[in-house]
Amino acid sequence: MADGVKQVTSRDSFTSGLGVIAATLGSAVGLGNIWKFPSLTGMNGGAAFIIVYILAAFMAGVPVMIAELMLGRRSRSDALSTFRVLHPKGGQWGLIGAAGVLSAFLILAFYTEVAGWVVAYVFKSASGGVLSTDPKVTSAVFEKLIADPYQAVFWQCFVLVCVGAIIVAGVSKGIEKTTKRLMPVLLVILVMIGVRSLMLPGAAAGLNFLFRPDFSKVTGGVLLTAMGLAFFKLSVGMGTMITYGSYFTKEENLPVTALRVMLADLAVSILAGIAIFPAVFTYGFKPEAGPSLLFITIPAVFSQIPFGNAFVVLFFVLGAIAATGAMLSIMEVPVAYLHQRFSMPRLHATALTVILLALIGSTAALSSSVLAGVKPFGMTFFDLYDFLTSNLLMPIGGFFICLFAGWVWGPQKVKAALSNDGELRNSAVINLFLFLLKYVAPVSIGIILLRGLKIL
Repeated sequence: MADGVKQVTSRDSFTSGLGVIAATLGSAVGLGNIWKFPSLTGMNGGAAFIIVYILAAFMAGVPVMIAELMLGRRSRSDALSTFRVLHPKGGQWGLIGAAGVLSAFLILAFYTEVAGWVVAYVFKSASGGVLSTDPKVTSAVFEKLIADPYQAVFWQCFVLVCVGAIIVAGVSKGIEKTTKRLMPVLLVILVMIGVRSLMLPGAAAGLNFLFRPDFSKVTGGVLLTAMGLAFFKLSVGMGTMITYGSYFTKEENLPVTALRVMLADLAVSILAGIAIFPAVFTYGFKPEAGPSLLFITIPAVFSQIPFGNAFVVLFFVLGAIAATGAMLSIMEVPVAYLHQRFSMPRLHATALTVILLALIGSTAALSSSVLAGVKPFGMTFFDLYDFLTSNLLMPIGGFFICLFAGWVWGPQKVKAALSNDGELRNSAVINLFLFLLKYVAPVSIGIILLRGLKIL
């Protein structure tokens, strides 16, 4: 190749354009699409917030996503080794990849616990165990779940084993095959629930909450919130897109793929808002963000709708699907590293990752029970892992990826990589990307980092 990169020819890869979109979208779509994005949209100016979010995504999220996919595809390597392959003389840049692998691991340590709650609720809702019109009752069900150390650890381990089983099958036969099946199901369920919600008497109020612009709410804090959400929603800064990019074919148009994923991810988030908020407003509940909406408000809301039990089950199946796509991409980061770096068989790499996650993750799972009183740095283990990844590792990783791709690796190699070595005539797109990557995205991510550290 022109830049002297030695690629791994035996590396598994995605087999189709649809598989690329499904897997990458599955990584970006997560539980945050179901409750966080719609809630933040409604509380921060509705459609005005969506406009700010889209602009922020173009400034920070999409450029970093393209950079990660580009670096991963060019190196055909894991998240840590990518920087050593592309810049052998600059060993310190490998720390970016190390931060990504560590970030992915710590995210899974607490994310699998939330995913475990969702899966538990699939079974609980199927038996009618979470249906009640009284939020106090649904709240008690949720508190009982997270306060029971045996249930908390069991459901987390259950999720880890299920995701690990898919990862073991490989990239094309495991991740791609699974996400190609799950993403259409997710969209169908979203549309079904959305159509039912739009038939409720409070649908207009719910849609106004979600879509009616209120520019008076667009403050400096709202701008920072939109910037942070745009960066984190696209699953960048944690090594996932570098790892997935290493499985892309050389014909894939990376800027177009990243844009499609961003728009599809946005569409899923808006559909989730349409599915949730008409029902929330119809029955007089508050559209608060966070687990309270997901595990307490939603069961109380849908219990008042005809065939509500079926819709509650569908809703938590939807959440489980969203969580699965995200977990697959995140777990693939440490598995790919162990598999390539240490020539470890994929089965052994996955098993080791699952075991380590079960051990470290149990501290997050027990944060509401036996370890509730253990608070390093004043936070539970659950909150600590969330803080370290969201406020430190991911922004730092994204910031230095911008510096590496835009300034160290250099414009000529970027142009060769994004034009598919001259096959694509997209110089204007590449020039825009380079401007955003070199100047706009680093500043945006720096602001996100300062805000996460409460400096700004």
